[in-house]
Amino acid sequence: MITCERVRPTHLERQAVVYVRQSSPHQVHSNHESRALQYALRQRAIELGWPAPHVRIVDCDLGHSAASVRGRVGFQQLVADVALGKVGIILAYDATRLARNCSDWYCLLDTCGHRDCLLGDCHGVYDPATIDGRLLLGLKGQISEMELHTLRDRLNAGLLNKAKRGELAVCLPVGLERDPAGQVLKHHNREVQDRLSLVFELFLARKSAAQVVRALREQDLSLPRRDCFGDVVWRAPNQAGVCSILKNPAYAGAFVYGRTRYSGHSRRPLPEEQWRVCIQQKYPSYISWESYHQIQAMLADNYAQYRKNQTRGTPRQGAALLQGIAYCGQCGHKMFCQYKRGTRYVCNHLRQQFQDPLCQVISAGPIEQRVVELFMAAFSRIELDLHAQVMANLRRQQRQMRGACCQQLQRLRYQAQLAERQFNQSDPDNRLVTAELEKRWEAALATLREAEQATPVTVPPPTALELDAPMRKTLEQVAQRVAELWPQLPSARRKQLLRCLIDKVVMHRVQSDAVAVRVVWRGGAFSSVTAAVPVKTMDKLSQFHQMQQEVLRLGAQGHGDADVAQRLSHAGFRSPSRAAVLPSTVREIRLRNGVLLHPGSSRPRTVAGYLTVTAMAKKLGILSHWIYDRIHSGVIQVRKDNNSRTYLIPDNQKTIKQFRQLLCGKLQTLRI
Repeated sequence: MITCERVRPTHLERQAVVYVRQSSPHQVHSNHESRALQYALRQRAIELGWPAPHVRIVDCDLGHSAASVRGRVGFQQLVADVALGKVGIILAYDATRLARNCSDWYCLLDTCGHRDCLLGDCHGVYDPATIDGRLLLGLKGQISEMELHTLRDRLNAGLLNKAKRGELAVCLPVGLERDPAGQVLKHHNREVQDRLSLVFELFLARKSAAQVVRALREQDLSLPRRDCFGDVVWRAPNQAGVCSILKNPAYAGAFVYGRTRYSGHSRRPLPEEQWRVCIQQKYPSYISWESYHQIQAMLADNYAQYRKNQTRGTPRQGAALLQGIAYCGQCGHKMFCQYKRGTRYVCNHLRQQFQDPLCQVISAGPIEQRVVELFMAAFSRIELDLHAQVMANLRRQQRQMRGACCQQLQRLRYQAQLAERQFNQSDPDNRLVTAELEKRWEAALATLREAEQATPVTVPPPTALELDAPMRKTLEQVAQRVAELWPQLPSARRKQLLRCLIDKVVMHRVQSDAVAVRVVWRGGAFSSVTAAVPVKTMDKLSQFHQMQQEVLRLGAQGHGDADVAQRLSHAGFRSPSRAAVLPSTVREIRLRNGVLLHPGSSRPRTVAGYLTVTAMAKKLGILSHWIYDRIHSGVIQVRKDNNSRTYLIPDNQKTIKQFRQLLCGKLQTLRI
């Protein structure tokens, strides 16, 4: 028995725990001697004075790294037992077995020191409660943590040095394979190559990953993917699979290392300028490096990243033409489209972030009208001659789709023939095998039959799009006729046309009825215009006082409402909800100020000694609809005045008293 002055009877009354750990499953499988040395610490605990039944071995953390306590159930339970005072000593081969992280190591030391628990290794026994023991154990923990980083840096330096030469054997995406000599080649299956090329062609033509998935599903085409063993399997297309193909720079022939960075418990992608290694023309390419950058820009532009105001999103079917490109001129954030009470652009970013009021709510109609006018002026100067290129692209895509269908049928036929050969080569007496092979053969034949039925025998050429000489001339003049074709286009198509030239539209309400619009064109140039927007009341009009003075002046000269409205419209004035001045607006301004015309042209607002229904309702503190409803039902009997063509109620105390009694229910009818 080994005597140690640090081991006291109070320690022997509790358990002795032997902690066994190896960092990886490979070490568990290969390094048997290291594990045997750790299990041998059980005998050391017995030699220190602990009875054999009181010695417990914790080895459930085999295959887990000590860089973190996450996933190390045995270490977590060990710390809990120490905190409960159940452990007298912890034995490990060295400090690296317990922790390679100082935060975890010092937490264990503090707990052991507080609960009077010893720590031991192959060199000795230490008491964390004493300053000497804590100092020595702290140095051991720091050295173990430094050793982990040293080993990691040494390994990473070798990997990085090899990656800088482009010789690091990274995992290749589907469509690329490495031969026994280490050279990277395109996949030997021509169908895999053509299907990947088709994905890139469709995206460059349709400009949306969702549209690529839709086109592949319409033709019942599958996508090549890698399974967990690295073999090529064919699966139904989805947006995640298409995007993973479009975003991989290996298809552009580039060897890339360090595209992601580990933060917390997840990895996040890095921008291209932060990639650690990027060597172009290292692999056989499916697309050029310029096409890869074009695809990444299109994918980023399609993503509706509203919160960071970086992208525009893909055009949708909504009525708002400036969806995704409308920005607030007051706070600079992107504006959302709202269709609840008409098409409007709303800036609610500050409201979401800081509970502030809405920045701006602007009607879409006047803004879009001015933007479309600027677009037509710019678009009319562009000469279009794209018909031959469009037809060539359509024919090429059609040939690719047809070739993909034929290749898929050929692959399915081979699989059916292979299943048939396997069935024929099996022993007929072994029914357990032949039954399964027969089932696989029938499934392959059913899949082939479905694919043959879904694939047309012949695909007619796009003759419907072939143009004769007159139609070709019309197409060449489409730039001059785009204004005529504009109302007939769907919303998504009009948005795409606007985005061809317009980068963003910044709108700022400078007055209650005017919005300053700045159209930023592709290339950085911009155009500024002012759009008049509708308001709810006349008082919100910026030129209301000038318009009111003109109405009173012209009315005093004897001009009619229609004549005044026409004169004011030519002078640049407008009604609250119209681009021109309405006669009703002139009449309302005139009656507000008590200006009456001769009978027949308009009715006066007030008559001496009488009250209108509105004035009586205001005096009683009720709504005028209450009085009108009882007039129409016969409860209040009153006749219209011939001159004013309105209901006139005597302005005296008796009539007002009768109205109050009717309001309280003391009168059933009232005759005036």
